[in-house]
Amino acid sequence: MFGDEQLGPWLRTLRAQAPGLELFDAHTHIGGNDPDGFKATPAQLTGALAACDARGVVFPMHEPGGYPPANDMVIEAAAASDGRLAAFCRLDPRADPLAEAQRALEAGAVGIKLHPRTEAFPLDSPELSDVFALAGERGLPVLVHAGRGIPALGRHAVAICERHPDLRLILAHAGISDLAWIWRATEEHRNLFFDTAWWSASDLLALYALVAPRHIVFASDAPYSSPSFAAVANLRFALQAGLSPEALRSVFGGQIARIVAGEEAADAGPAPGRAALDHDLLLERAHTFLVAALGQMFAGCDPAEQLQLAALACEVGEGTCQAPTCAAVLSLLELRGRQAERGADEGRPARFAPGLPLIVLAACVARTPAVALPPLAGAGQDVSERAA
Repeated sequence: MFGDEQLGPWLRTLRAQAPGLELFDAHTHIGGNDPDGFKATPAQLTGALAACDARGVVFPMHEPGGYPPANDMVIEAAAASDGRLAAFCRLDPRADPLAEAQRALEAGAVGIKLHPRTEAFPLDSPELSDVFALAGERGLPVLVHAGRGIPALGRHAVAICERHPDLRLILAHAGISDLAWIWRATEEHRNLFFDTAWWSASDLLALYALVAPRHIVFASDAPYSSPSFAAVANLRFALQAGLSPEALRSVFGGQIARIVAGEEAADAGPAPGRAALDHDLLLERAHTFLVAALGQMFAGCDPAEQLQLAALACEVGEGTCQAPTCAAVLSLLELRGRQAERGADEGRPARFAPGLPLIVLAACVARTPAVALPPLAGAGQDVSERAA
């Protein structure tokens, strides 16, 4: 997946902050029929996970023709992965979801995936009531899309957690559809969790600062992101927010491993709060221009003007406290420029401007100035060479 070869030095630097961390990605996909143009084979996914020495929960991408064959593919891939993959079955509420859940669980699935946006259903659909009851009886994880493109689902999620206290409900994409308030619900609902398959610094820093680490599980959304990239970005956010080594080991693998195994979720300390999130005004300028560029890149537009402003915002002068962070941002902008000259990113649809993950990482770096960086050398080298 795009960028993995550049991220090894970054990830090694960050893993040193949490000795014994065993990465387990709670949100990955395989499939080849999703209308959005993304694709991933079992071999591609396992290779991307192996690149950062991670395990992964896997489920099907959107399958317009139905999910039973796709669920079988995922279960077979997990069985053949030598423990690297754990399969969740994906359900459509309009296609006898209870029967398909029972069939897939009997065949080897260990959890359930629901996507209210793609299948266009509310979380309180009557067709799902028996599915949630089954998950509650068996103590299963149910991972639900809670990102863009859907109305708020948080109140339904809280009600499901109350009705089925042994079910483990995981809201994907940091629960951004309801994050404004639902972070408080974790204090009373120990079976409510969030995965980190998202890119926005503001959302993820809020999640790590406000939610106790027992309720957070690391996720990449592969192939939309790579596990290596997601690990680098999320470790930076978590460290900036002030998570302890124990909390990092829980968030980045320990908790989802327990959930998948049917064990009790473990505590990992309190939420760190807002204290570590004071914004540097100069770095905030660079971050603002980078986010503006990302909006253009998601739409396939040339972000040259916004990236030029971001680079100018990084000219803070040698010896300033912002200089190391700005040097890292500039190195990523330089690498993105060379990627843009080569054309579309490998494995990403051409509708996105090239080098988008590198600008996401640059925006992350601008908001995480307290976190260690890999050594950077002079201009003209790849980030991987600079950090060697």
